Amino acid sequence: MINRDLGRTLRAVARLYPVVTVTGPRQSGKTTLCKAIFPRKPYVSLEALDVRDFAAVDPRGFLAEYRRGAVIDEVQNAPGLLSYLQVDVDENPVPGRFVLTGSQHLGLSAAVSQSLAGRTAILYLLPPGLNELERFPAAPSSLWDTLFAGAYPRIHDRRIPPVRWLSDYVSTYVQRDVRALLRVTELSTFATFLKLCAARTGQEVNLSALGSDAGITHDTARAWLSVLEASFICFRAPAWHVNVTSQAVKAPKLHFFDSGLACHLLGIRDPGQLAHHPLRGALFESWVASEIFKARAHRGLEPALYHYRDAKRLEVDLLVNAGEVALLVEAKSAQTIAPDFFGSLDKLSALLTAIGRASRAYVVYGGASGQRRAKAQVLPWHEIASVGWATPAEQAASRASGVRAPR
Repeated sequence: MINRDLGRTLRAVARLYPVVTVTGPRQSGKTTLCKAIFPRKPYVSLEALDVRDFAAVDPRGFLAEYRRGAVIDEVQNAPGLLSYLQVDVDENPVPGRFVLTGSQHLGLSAAVSQSLAGRTAILYLLPPGLNELERFPAAPSSLWDTLFAGAYPRIHDRRIPPVRWLSDYVSTYVQRDVRALLRVTELSTFATFLKLCAARTGQEVNLSALGSDAGITHDTARAWLSVLEASFICFRAPAWHVNVTSQAVKAPKLHFFDSGLACHLLGIRDPGQLAHHPLRGALFESWVASEIFKARAHRGLEPALYHYRDAKRLEVDLLVNAGEVALLVEAKSAQTIAPDFFGSLDKLSALLTAIGRASRAYVVYGGASGQRRAKAQVLPWHEIASVGWATPAEQAASRASGVRAPR
């Protein structure tokens, strides 16, 4: 096991709330992390049918077994338990008593928000960021090896070939989680939809076109994409605009959380194939977006990720809109710094200055060395975690709450 950046945040919020909820995709390491951070707490999983039945049928008796608290895994399997947990922690609000985990964000969030509002912090554990991956003994060292393998911990911890593990992951996900969340009967159609989404990573998403290509309706495409987001397979970065009367294009961009999974769905079977693939630029952009999302989520911050494109074709890949300073990011898979990397950043920075917003501009590219230019900082891909991706105000708030920046 490696140390996870979210561990610092988890310890900090456990000193503030009686319940902490950790959610995220399957196989991201939630159980391992919670056991490591709270080794003295009893651990119980609601995946086992007999334990699940105990929690559902006799919730008071179940909680009486854990008066001093526990790590309760897969808690979405017994949503009714949370109402009784609310009463329990109101009577005994000792910080950090219960740690809840679950993979199905859709069902878990609904139950938690209804029963434990104000009593729990909700944290998200995603597959490791690049700085966390480097803690594995056999971490990939090149850009294309890194994107091809993805970041699911088991691949790197047990040195399982990515093609093998991701194939099993997709099969398990389609057969289990999709049926549970959406009751999809035509799994082959959903599998096609999933591949079509991978082909659109790093691009603006049009639900009507996506549905048409998959042979489903616009409404079905919307529902299925929502399930992929609820299961932490992908996320949408909304379009950001200066004000409601602007002419900014409003279509969101679609990004996969894991580049390895996107590569697998696209039929890419080795890193060399990825290096020459026509979607390598889009895959790199999604990888950058995911790394920034992880850096913020693992510090307990809202992702606040957007993209920008206006009617005059001014485009910036990513914009972190979090407070007094907007972070602007261009992602370029090329290995050589070119003058055209900076034009859009300069124009959007000027536009923000005109409305009184400060900004910091970054270029993340596929090369090996960085540069500090007057208007933008250039980061080689392997130094993407060096920035932290939090605004000055967020950094100060993190320090005040006891959450240190990941190293």
